[in-house]
Amino acid sequence: MDASFIPIPKIINGGIAGIVGVTCVFPIDLVKTRLQNQQVLPNGKPMYSSLIDCASKTLKNEGFFGMYRGSGVNLLLITPEKVIKLVGNDFFRHILKNDKNKLTLPREVLAGGGAGLFQIVATTPMELLKIQLQDAGRSASVDKTAGAEGAVKPQKLSATKIALDLFREKGILGIYKGFRATMLRDVTFSAMYFPLFAHLNAMGKRREGSDQAVFYHSFISGLSAGCVASFSVTPFDVVKTRLQTLHKGAGEQSYNGIVDCFRKVYMLEGPKAFFKGAFCRVLVIAPLFGIAQTVYYLGIAERLLAAVGYETQ
Repeated sequence: MDASFIPIPKIINGGIAGIVGVTCVFPIDLVKTRLQNQQVLPNGKPMYSSLIDCASKTLKNEGFFGMYRGSGVNLLLITPEKVIKLVGNDFFRHILKNDKNKLTLPREVLAGGGAGLFQIVATTPMELLKIQLQDAGRSASVDKTAGAEGAVKPQKLSATKIALDLFREKGILGIYKGFRATMLRDVTFSAMYFPLFAHLNAMGKRREGSDQAVFYHSFISGLSAGCVASFSVTPFDVVKTRLQTLHKGAGEQSYNGIVDCFRKVYMLEGPKAFFKGAFCRVLVIAPLFGIAQTVYYLGIAERLLAAVGYETQ
């Protein structure tokens, strides 16, 4: 990173990176949420047998746009989320450098963890609202299979309605349900991801006239670091998803906090349940961060700002 820290172009790049990345991988994220939430039905079988089975059933029952259920709130909040994560990591790396302008590994981990900690301000409500919209079709199908009353099609929901209902019932804390589980996942992920990405990215060929890696190496570095970190924190993501799901299907378990969720999932579904949707999560997070890091480091904002005369150096 440069000796000086200029936030404006980094903020713009972070926002662009988030929007591009989410648009590309959102359907896989929806499948991941449904796989993580599904429990064994009364007939002893799960609703979805695999990633492909879940995707095909969702596409058949809810159409193409059903695969993007909940994407609106994600696109709205992904800008501040990615800005905080990417720019926050750069900022912490900047201020934690030692007298020799170097970062030790513990400080790299601290910088990444700090970025993950601050991002939950935007991530928690984004994830909470997104999960309700993504999971509506699955929970409605569970109700139907169990013989519960309800329509065949998922209930018409909107992020605004869900947020207002939560705010009226529980105040501002209503939209921050599951923030501890979100913090557990995101701090751990960022503490792993960013140091790994930085070391992998430092090995690549540099762009001509720049200290930044060529775009394809940044993509591969983000992809690789995203694979390792996303798979490693999948158990935390499963627990977070379960805790943030407000409407359970008929006969499905409810949980009283992180410890209770870990205990019930382990006792009733076994240790493998903590890795439900792990492959989907890797398919979401790895390309998401590969794309996001590439866009972030391409310097799109610097070029736009230079065109209007803004000094970025």
